[in-house]
Order: sequence, then C-alpha cells, then structure tokens
Amino acid sequence: MSAVDLARFQFAATTSVHWLFVILTMGLVPLVAFMHTRAAYTRDPATRAMRERMTRFWGQLYVVNYAVGIVTGLVMEFQFGLGWSGLSRFAGNVFGAPLALETLIAFFAESTFLGMWIFGWGRLRRGVHVTLIWLVALTAYASAFWILIANGFLQHPVGYEVRDGTAHLTDFGALLTNANALVALGHVALAALTAGGIFVAGISAWHFAKGTQETALFRGSLRLGVWVGMLASFFVIIVGNLQMPVIRRTQPMKAAVIEGGGVGEEQARLVARYGPGDYVPWQGWVRNAMDLMTILGNTVSTVMFIAVFLLLKDLLVRKRWLAYLMTAIIPLPFIASVGGWVVREMGRQPWLVYGELTVDDAVSDVGTGSLAVSCALFVAIFVALAATNWTLIARFARRGPDGAQLGAGDPPGEDPRDTGGAEAGQTIAVF
Repeated sequence: MSAVDLARFQFAATTSVHWLFVILTMGLVPLVAFMHTRAAYTRDPATRAMRERMTRFWGQLYVVNYAVGIVTGLVMEFQFGLGWSGLSRFAGNVFGAPLALETLIAFFAESTFLGMWIFGWGRLRRGVHVTLIWLVALTAYASAFWILIANGFLQHPVGYEVRDGTAHLTDFGALLTNANALVALGHVALAALTAGGIFVAGISAWHFAKGTQETALFRGSLRLGVWVGMLASFFVIIVGNLQMPVIRRTQPMKAAVIEGGGVGEEQARLVARYGPGDYVPWQGWVRNAMDLMTILGNTVSTVMFIAVFLLLKDLLVRKRWLAYLMTAIIPLPFIASVGGWVVREMGRQPWLVYGELTVDDAVSDVGTGSLAVSCALFVAIFVALAATNWTLIARFARRGPDGAQLGAGDPPGEDPRDTGGAEAGQTIAVF
C-alpha cells in the first residue's frame, strides 16, 4: 500500500469506530433525559422510584459509552497533523474554527454538564439535576452540528476565498448555512435516534426473554424505545432522500456513481475544468455501501413498524422468540450508519476539499513505514476500545437495574432542599 492508501485507511478505520460511539451517545442521551424528567416529576412514590431506577440503569450504559468514546475522540484530533498536514495548511483558517468549537463543546461544556449530572444525585435540586441532563443532550447535538459544519466545508466549500494558496474565511454565515451540512445533520440526528431507540428496545426485550421480574421498568423502556425507533427510522429515510438534490447540485460525480449513470460525462467535465486526472471514486465501495445502508434502513423501518403492532398486542413481552429477534436487530442501524459514512466520504474522492484540494496533495510527508506502524497501532487501539465498550455495556445490561452504580448509595430519602420530594441517595458511587 502507498502512503496515501495507508493514511486513508487509518483515518477511515478510526473514524468508523469512533462513529459507533457517537451514534449511540447521540441516540441514547435524549431518551435518558426523557426518563429522568418523567422520574423527577412523578408524584406517586412507588412509580417515581421505579422510573428513577430506570434512569440510572440506562444512564449508566450511556456514561460507559461516553467515557470510552471520549478516548477515541481525543485520538482523532491528532490525525490531522499526523496524516493530513496539507489540509491544515490549505483550509486551517476555515476548517479549524468549527472544529475548535466542537472540541470546546464536547470536551468542556458537555463533559462538565455530564460530570455534574453523574455526581449530582442526592446533591442537586430536582429541576437543576434534570436540566443538566438536557444540557448534556443539547451540547451533544451542538457538537454534531459543528462537526458537520466542518465536514460540510470539505464536501462543498463555501464562504471562503483562496489567497496565496490558502483558504481564508470570508462569510461565516455561508459556512453555517451550508446545505450539505444542515441536511446531513438532520439525517445523522435521526439515524442516531433510530439506533438509540432500537438499543433501548432490544435490551429491554432481552430482559423479558430472560424472564425479568422488573416488568414495569422494562415495559416502560421497551415502549419508549420502540416508538422512538419507529418514528426516527421512518423519517431518517425521508431526510436521507432529501440529500440527493443537494448532492446532484454540489457533487455531481458522487450523484452519478450513486445513481449508476453519467459517470463518463462527469469525468470529462471535471477533466475539462481541473485538468487531467481520474475523478471517479471507488464505484464499488460507494454503490455497495449505499445499497447496504438502503437495505438495512428499510429493513429496520419495516421491523420497527411491525414492532409497534407487536408492542400493542403485548407480544414482545410474552413471546420469547420475538423478544430475541428485537435484540438481534440492535447492530443493524449501526452498520447502516457506517455505510452512510462511507458513501459520504468516499463518494467525493479524489477530493479532500471538493474542487480545491486532492487527497494526494493533502497527505503529510511521512514515510510509508511510519504510516504503516501508526496505522497498525491506531487500528489495534480503536478495536480494543470498541471491544471494551461493548463488553462493559453488555455486562451492565445483563445485570439489570440492581447492578446500576450510577447514583448508588444509601437508601434514598427526601432531599430537604427540594419541596418537590425528589428521591436521592446520600452517597454517590464513583466509576
């Protein structure tokens, strides 16, 4: 493999693994926030206690995924300098601003709010504590917004001018309203909610298949997961289709590859505009990834519509094989989302910044041997982190609410600072 191929493979592999953490984080946190809100403002003490245990159980799975995912996110930042210094030199003045804002939001604001939520059980007023988890959700989606603004510039550069071979930001508003970023954000958000809903529904169904005694708790989370998964999986297809007009307008070669026609004409047009070169991306990868995403997306949507019917008939609770089937589809939205990422990123090749900077021109001047070593190390570390994450999630998920350590401590009692009567532990377990 050439140095360019190694750099591309390293970034593609690490980004794909990191995305698996991101999609679960974005998909799960709004559900946890909804659960906490219901628990905090439920008047009946027994129901409130059950819903609080539900919040702690799912909140713990969210925290595990977030904590391990942060490590993969930190490593991602270094790769721009290690493998793609040409991107920093050309587009750093434009690309760096939204990337820096994402870092500030994700690693400072979001982490701070999450830390206060984790250690706030029994110490904060009910309203403040609930607000914190909603702030975590808001900053998670704000972080995704800035990442897609940065990525949108790579897909369809706007709001800039090139001076002395370097891009300079001239219109921040154009950068923020880039259609290639905003429509993609809607697609990503709905894909994340689909994954989060199916994750919650699948684990809840597994507990019913195993004969859980926590029927009220898992019935509530099963209902929430199925409805969120069904609605999100329906609208993610609609918003996904809305991206095609944007792609045809901004990246006609990618559209030609996806739609299977006009590739030769686009190649000739790009040669006439940019000079000799091969401007056709790896068609097999793009088309197969598109087919994979489409098939899995439609399958998931169909299954979730059926799941709503099964839920209303209580069959997901009473039929073990249906419960196991619900559990078995948990990986599907994650695989589909990786397919979507492949289409988005590989479909614009050979450009790194579309129409301005090619991959060959952006790669760092690093030897093939050094890139091979870093590639092997990065991929090994990321695979190990992914395996660790899913092992921990599976372990805590199997244990059920009784094994949740989030907010665990002494028997809950009334918080004297909160006349609303929110239950709270007196000590807090540290992960």
